[in-house]
Amino acid sequence: MKRILLAGITLLLARHVSAQQNHQFDPPWNQPPAAGVNFTVPGVDNIPDLYGDITDPQLVIFFAGNQFMCLDSLLASFKKAYPQYQRIFVETLPPGILADQIKQGSLTMGNLRITTQPDVYAAGKTRMTEMTPYMSTTAAYAYNQLSLMVYKGNPKNIHGLTDLRQQGIRISMPNPAWEGIGRQIETAYKKAGGEELLQAVMQAKTKDSSTYLTRIHHRESPLRILYQESDVAPVWSSEVIYQNMLGHPVEEIVIPEKENIRATYMIGQLKKAPHPKAAEDFIKFIKSAEGKRIYRMYGFQTE
Repeated sequence: MKRILLAGITLLLARHVSAQQNHQFDPPWNQPPAAGVNFTVPGVDNIPDLYGDITDPQLVIFFAGNQFMCLDSLLASFKKAYPQYQRIFVETLPPGILADQIKQGSLTMGNLRITTQPDVYAAGKTRMTEMTPYMSTTAAYAYNQLSLMVYKGNPKNIHGLTDLRQQGIRISMPNPAWEGIGRQIETAYKKAGGEELLQAVMQAKTKDSSTYLTRIHHRESPLRILYQESDVAPVWSSEVIYQNMLGHPVEEIVIPEKENIRATYMIGQLKKAPHPKAAEDFIKFIKSAEGKRIYRMYGFQTE
């Protein structure tokens, strides 16, 4: 009886350890703000793309999600340069979701409904062009390019985009319907392997489930590589750099210039910004030498 009880306890402990291990890489990867109570449960309640003070904010920023890694440094430096702004709320969801939130006036995540209106919106050039009717001013401030993210050691021996057509290669691919990077990657597929590669990855492999289409790639793709649910993920180069900064076991496969694209990040002030002066000051800061230094630190280009 004791042996059976001991075996049962051992099995439960093993399952507990396994469950803990299954969430060892889970976000939030940023430093959480100070709070009276911190209740973050990996895999259940971690809310990695909402930051800061949603109640009575002095500045509200909607950032395209793949810039989330810059926030800790960016906000700390901005608050130091402009100490009058301490209560800041930021969302780093996919740019298409943020655009729809601006147009429709609210967003629901789980059981939470958010009606807070942004002062600043930052996204890729194409998306910002679509949002021109809502913006009073816009400006370019950073640039990026594509890379492939693989697990450390590159176990599937992937060397470039054309390898993604191979059977047995599992891909984590941003869904172009939701995320601008998806359309950029499709362009890179055409450059590397023409329509054949594009159709193989986006149709044949989607149909057999070896291409997984994400809805929030800057969270899903790294996690799928880290937990070895996918073998390769086309991402922004800055995303591989950041995972390495965290000490996570991923590697970068460089995409040649002739197959790559260059993304332009733009920032703008909303016509209906609740805090227009704060928006103006933040845009001025992000375009400053200090703002550019922070972006370069996380793998972005500023020229």
